[in-house]
Amino acid sequence: MKNRTVVELHPEFLRKAGRIEFVVLTYEEYLAMQEMLEDAEDLLDLRQAKEEDDGTPGTPLAEVEKEFGL
Repeated sequence: MKNRTVVELHPEFLRKAGRIEFVVLTYEEYLAMQEMLEDAEDLLDLRQAKEEDDGTPGTPLAEVEKEFGL
């Protein structure tokens, strides 16, 4: 199981007309958030694929490699 990474954010809020309009993060914080979002999207894709599984067995890797000449 992958270790969970805790990202500590230090946002700076920029206001316009008294309302928060933008958030500024360090580049490292931004990259960490991007990675976490990609992981979450992958998990959602996996869950959707499992829900759509009709029970039909897949094609073994060896057969796919042979078919594509790998």
